[in-house]
Amino acid sequence: MSDVAVAEVGLLDRAWKRVSLLWRDMAASVGATSADASWEARMRACLEAPGGEVSARARAAGLAQSYQTAPEAADRLAFFQALAGFDSDFKAVEAAMAEVSAAKDPASRAAAKARLRQALEPPRLKLLTQFTAIPDGMKFLVDMRADLMRLMGQDPMLKALERDLCGLLASWFDLGFLELRRIDWDSPASLLEKLVGYEAVHRIRTWRDLKNRLDSDRRCYAFFHPRMPEEPLIFVEVALVKGLSGSVQKLLDEKAPVLDPRLADTAIFYSINNCQRGLDGISFGNSLIKRVVALLQEELRGLKTFATLSPIPGFRRWLEEVKEEPGLLTEEESKALAEAAGTPDGISALLLVLAARRPLSLAWIGKAEPVLTRLCARYLVLETGRDGRRARDPVGHFHLSNGARVERINWRGDISEKGLKESLSFMVNYLYDPAKIEDYHEAYVGEGSRAAPAALRKLARGGR
Repeated sequence: MSDVAVAEVGLLDRAWKRVSLLWRDMAASVGATSADASWEARMRACLEAPGGEVSARARAAGLAQSYQTAPEAADRLAFFQALAGFDSDFKAVEAAMAEVSAAKDPASRAAAKARLRQALEPPRLKLLTQFTAIPDGMKFLVDMRADLMRLMGQDPMLKALERDLCGLLASWFDLGFLELRRIDWDSPASLLEKLVGYEAVHRIRTWRDLKNRLDSDRRCYAFFHPRMPEEPLIFVEVALVKGLSGSVQKLLDEKAPVLDPRLADTAIFYSINNCQRGLDGISFGNSLIKRVVALLQEELRGLKTFATLSPIPGFRRWLEEVKEEPGLLTEEESKALAEAAGTPDGISALLLVLAARRPLSLAWIGKAEPVLTRLCARYLVLETGRDGRRARDPVGHFHLSNGARVERINWRGDISEKGLKESLSFMVNYLYDPAKIEDYHEAYVGEGSRAAPAALRKLARGGR
């Protein structure tokens, strides 16, 4: 385990112990329900026991501590099943619906609908809201939803509970409540440790690597919630460079000279990471990129281009699926690949590329570059998912729905083991043109149209 990984484990362990002690002390301050009682009994006590706000908070803290210390997944599943049981009263909902149907005028109908909404609200929402009043309660709920999403497949009744919790979190984490902050080398060590732990696109291996990513020609911005002030929700890493970057290894080279930011003409967004699994489905990325573009435009007037250097995680998997599709290769491509690889046909050569543990080590791989580049263009510009509209590549869908366009494909963009495994070393630049973001967004979301240069679009259609 690396030094940064060890540091992060220690940090999280200390944080959990601190919160656990706070919850224990709060729970002990009132006559809380016995820890031996069932989950249902303890939840009912939180909802119905007498006492004011302090007592309710203490019982919620005790329940949260018991959940966190539950030793097995089965215990947490039982917790969720009990919580799901605190649903709306069916008879009350039925009666309220009858009142709406029987209403004779707009005023009485409006009043009846208000009573129906009240009847539909399940008691579990009140209990979930109680958790927000305890120390680190918002983080507890976010982590709890992450657990719930892992377990909900075991009981269909949990789906409604997950939707309730997701709805609450979506309202509490509305963009209007979030704060955009820059993270730099002078940020608290605890925050830098979390940055290391949450980086999932291009792993941070050493403190020197981290320092390089936070140097003067780099920027890192994150969204924070006021109730989780030291927990980033999502962050983006940016490199200030000259021209489009086509290789992530060169971009992250610790020995590369530091560029004066005032001389940069391009901002490259090379890593975007969602930090909280429990906030999946609650989108921040679109707003984050637009806010950062605006900040950089204001800070550095010389910046003219805003683009990503993005992975293509689904390319190799797609190629495996279509490798023997009739017409995948043109006659010229098949002949060129067969001659280069010494195989009977082009498909056999393509199979050698896909079977190689490190395709770039093949002596003839350079001859395959034009063919693979065309296939990659087809995948990014034309291939769709099951709905027949959205881009098949998940990263591509994210950026296109945010208003970007597919700008350039980069062979040997990521020659790491991960890059070779996922995309045969290809990366792509998505361009964010501030003047056209909204137009591209509307065209993609409304019609499924993907913005791309004419040359790239022609390349994508070349084999069809």
